[in-house]
Amino acid sequence: MLRAPLFRTRLYRPMVLNIGLSIAPALVMLVTLVLLIVVVQVVPSSAGVWTVLVLGGLAWLLVLPNAAYLLTELNLTHRRQAETVPLWYDIVLVLALAMSGVLNTLANVGIAQLAWVAMTNDTVAQARDDAGGWVLAGAVLLLVALGIYLGRYIRFNSWDLLHPASFARKLTGHFRRPENLRAAGGFVLTHGIFLAILYLVIAVPAITLILGTA
Repeated sequence: MLRAPLFRTRLYRPMVLNIGLSIAPALVMLVTLVLLIVVVQVVPSSAGVWTVLVLGGLAWLLVLPNAAYLLTELNLTHRRQAETVPLWYDIVLVLALAMSGVLNTLANVGIAQLAWVAMTNDTVAQARDDAGGWVLAGAVLLLVALGIYLGRYIRFNSWDLLHPASFARKLTGHFRRPENLRAAGGFVLTHGIFLAILYLVIAVPAITLILGTA
């Protein structure tokens, strides 16, 4: 936000919008938690709990790529030739932006993994050895990488799924070309590995600490 007044240039609104969208997964997770508490307190039933979990989980998964999508701002496409903004300023600005999105993604996936092991295990010892939680985290990170690709290269948004026919038509049209299929595979694999490494370095020690002190 300071970039525009500091260097007397325009405010790059898409970047500001992406910051707001990156917070959406945490908000969906919070709303899901509140609804779970309401269901448990007001109309306790396993069917109600699972309904909230499934619907909330799907909504969360659909908006989660918006957080990691901030990585794509590293291409610095917001810069204009007529601007006098120093490159060093924009490098720090975009790095901070991308890191916020990545950390937001890792925190969301870590909380989801902890919720999974809490629901599927009776003891802390079992939770520490739960392989399903790690598989879940890895699968989610790959889906996030796929979501980033769809957003950047096909210009899909989460709400495009409200128009499934148009979504399917654009998707099949894009992947009908072999070069796009190869590019998508490389993109998803590379970004998935990148996010997984950061997850191992940042999120896993926190999860291990939480389970160790539980």
